[in-house]
Amino acid sequence: MSSMRSLRHWPFSILLLVSLACSEPSNGEPRGTASVTAPPSPAALLENERNTIDVFRNTSSSVVFVTSLQVERDFFGFSRRQVEAGTGSGFVWDDQRHIVTNFHVVRGSEAFSVNFANGDTFDARLIGFDPYKDLAVLALDSGVTPPRPLAHGSSRDLVVGQKVLAIGNPFGLDHTLTTGVISALGREMQSLGGTTIEDVIQTDASINPGNSGGPLLDSSGRVIGVNTSIISNTGQSAGIGFAVPIDTVKRVVPQLIEHGRVRRVGIGVSILSDRQAASWGIEGVIVSEPVRGGPAERAGLQPLRLDRRRRVYSMDVIIGVDDVRVRNFDDLYRAFDDRQSGERVKIHVDRGGSVEIFDMMLQEID
Repeated sequence: MSSMRSLRHWPFSILLLVSLACSEPSNGEPRGTASVTAPPSPAALLENERNTIDVFRNTSSSVVFVTSLQVERDFFGFSRRQVEAGTGSGFVWDDQRHIVTNFHVVRGSEAFSVNFANGDTFDARLIGFDPYKDLAVLALDSGVTPPRPLAHGSSRDLVVGQKVLAIGNPFGLDHTLTTGVISALGREMQSLGGTTIEDVIQTDASINPGNSGGPLLDSSGRVIGVNTSIISNTGQSAGIGFAVPIDTVKRVVPQLIEHGRVRRVGIGVSILSDRQAASWGIEGVIVSEPVRGGPAERAGLQPLRLDRRRRVYSMDVIIGVDDVRVRNFDDLYRAFDDRQSGERVKIHVDRGGSVEIFDMMLQEID
């Protein structure tokens, strides 16, 4: 304080000289320091940076934080309370207040809440899910007005190296943006239902726990996939993430909204497990028994027949659908995945070493 008081008694001319001596040199660099680069102004941003910022600003409000809740009861069963069972991401699908997320985000839970970027939190109900594609749909109450739905792109014309953006809530950090490229296309991934999800998008955009169910976007802000999993020994991003392609999502979600499930088609057969077929050295799908009155029975497929010693003496093995080879149940499931009820197919069957072809009409199955 004494030094400050003494300055007040210095002549103005001396103070002016001291001020000039401490000022920056004419070249703009502070005396005795390295050159400092000022952060770029918005006008100085690169075109790619401006695109990233625009996509995030235009889409992030439609990305939500999903919390799955379970009911916990006390020892005597009198008291009930909701506890958090898991978290993930999702996004606004349409104008009817539907939210798309992953099945594994909502699996086993009884109630759900959805948190928006502005901090609003609303209850949601589960209206449908498909474990075979790891997709689920939540619905908000009629009184809720969510942000506009995200635009749906196409995964048919994607190319490796294309820029992508992922928005989600990793580790509970809401509305986090990561960017990268499409690393590979046509990948396959095991679903929680035990079947393979085809044509999965591989990306190096960081996807961590909590990103599940969030959108993978192209540079126009259109959804091209739903982020679903990562490959990592630690459970954290290691540069390999996967997204269910939007063309699959657009096929599944409308059915979940309308029916609560995916309506699939088949030929009406019960089959033996792949494990049993492998134990007998069989490649294909073994028909256990055609469903009475179904397409397979009408076409002439026969049930598995065993003798008194439980040895096989008659067996039909499905080895192909049209021009698609069938090695196991997964192959058979995928051969019918994008077919419609009423379509006709040719089923290739190995019967006692002789291949026969049966013409059948697909029907909806439970």
